[in-house]
Amino acid sequence: MAANSGRTGDSALNAVRRARELQELGDAGEIDLLVIGGGVTGTGAALDAAARGLRTVLVERHDLAFGTSRWSSKLVHGGLRYLASGQVGIAHESAVERGILLRTTAPHLVRPLPQVVPLLPGIGAAQRALIRAGFVAGDVLRRSAGTPPALLPRSRRIAAAEALRLAPTVRREGLSGGLQAWDGQLVDDARLVVALARTAAEQGATVLTRVEALDVSGNSATLRDTLSGETLQVRPRAVLNATGVWADQVDPSIELRPSRGTHLVFDAESFGGLTASLTVPVPGSTSRFVFAFPAAHGRVYLGLTDEDAPGPVPDEPRPTDSEIDFLLDTINTALREPLTRADIRGSYAGLRPLLKTGDGSTADISRRHAVLHSPNGVITIVGGKLTTYRQMAEDAVDAAITAATLTAAPCRTKNLPLVGAVSGAARDRIAAPQLLVERYGNEAPTVLAAGNPAAQTLVAPGIDVTTAEFTFAVTHEGALTPDDLLDRRTRIGLIPEARDAALPAATAACTTTIP
Repeated sequence: MAANSGRTGDSALNAVRRARELQELGDAGEIDLLVIGGGVTGTGAALDAAARGLRTVLVERHDLAFGTSRWSSKLVHGGLRYLASGQVGIAHESAVERGILLRTTAPHLVRPLPQVVPLLPGIGAAQRALIRAGFVAGDVLRRSAGTPPALLPRSRRIAAAEALRLAPTVRREGLSGGLQAWDGQLVDDARLVVALARTAAEQGATVLTRVEALDVSGNSATLRDTLSGETLQVRPRAVLNATGVWADQVDPSIELRPSRGTHLVFDAESFGGLTASLTVPVPGSTSRFVFAFPAAHGRVYLGLTDEDAPGPVPDEPRPTDSEIDFLLDTINTALREPLTRADIRGSYAGLRPLLKTGDGSTADISRRHAVLHSPNGVITIVGGKLTTYRQMAEDAVDAAITAATLTAAPCRTKNLPLVGAVSGAARDRIAAPQLLVERYGNEAPTVLAAGNPAAQTLVAPGIDVTTAEFTFAVTHEGALTPDDLLDRRTRIGLIPEARDAALPAATAACTTTIP
């Protein structure tokens, strides 16, 4: 095992550190594990490996969370959907990992969210019983995972008035109450990825964005700095391909069948102060639902589709007209005043990296992850989902250690909080605005300190992001461009008009901030 001399205890990622670590990599280049891909699985693997004492380098050809990891539902699922299809193992794993995120890994970024199914005339007695049985099974999952009811309460039947309090725009006519359960919700998926990358850096990993890996094998790669065009050769003892839907570009021996999940973005006003995940059954299905749930920046996200997405993989997938119609038609079965395309403020779509396993629909393909060994020696991790990233990373790093006979400590990530992690009374004592605490946890005071006297100036009128947050993203979170600030460190860019309004502040932060 190479000595982990890079351990600094410093989690700040920025342009200065990037340049220094690229230079150091060119000078020395001794690497135990090269991780390719800066999404949730890649950053999770880099953290796992570095925390075990392995000399770890992560490279990402774009930015952290550039791919699928920023296009999720922002929900941390307990696996209820997998129970419905008989995938008990995946369901239990999801519930366990949800509990770890809520209690240990990122309690500042993951919080309990009530989920309500309004009982309207369109939901028959048999379907009501099936949903209720599913929620009870979810309670069993929660208990088996060791998550206390004080954190995620048990499911229950609620009165119509309570259903309307949680979801005010639900139609009143024929409403006989609701079924309520609880799940987890991320403040933001891209923020989780950034926190993972920074914690990996704190543990000694080298995290390099805008660096692509070329000519990859199990013990060699050419790294190219996409900003300067310079290249360098590295000879890691093991290589992990964590590039998601692009995994077959690194490992041609595998075949993927991507599935597209689409979401629509609305102003919170369109849902009248929604405080729960409004869960509406898809007509004609016994196990599929669409969700509308409150999100950051005064928004509501509506999803989710599950459609085949064959062909070349784009950097930024786009929703189709049929998916937009499907989401609107389904949610409108439960709303008093139907939503139209005119109400949509933005949209996004992500591709799930599912292994091709047959001719069935992608909705029926298992979400179980797979660790694969390529003929050229590369180890590839595919499948899975955001909630189970930590277990995926552990399995992938275990495989790398075995394949390359590396000496490493046991996995530590079940008990390793990410940067910013805080909960309970300690959270209440943080001297910073509540909005910053919700996004940055115990780093909120540092965010304030990163700015100038005008630190709490909004980046644009009506947008609840301050210039201090942009500054912190440049000095601590590895943001290099205005796109990084608008589209990943914050989610301003999901609404085109808001993006245009905040672009001058983002440009100023990238050109005037000195890390």
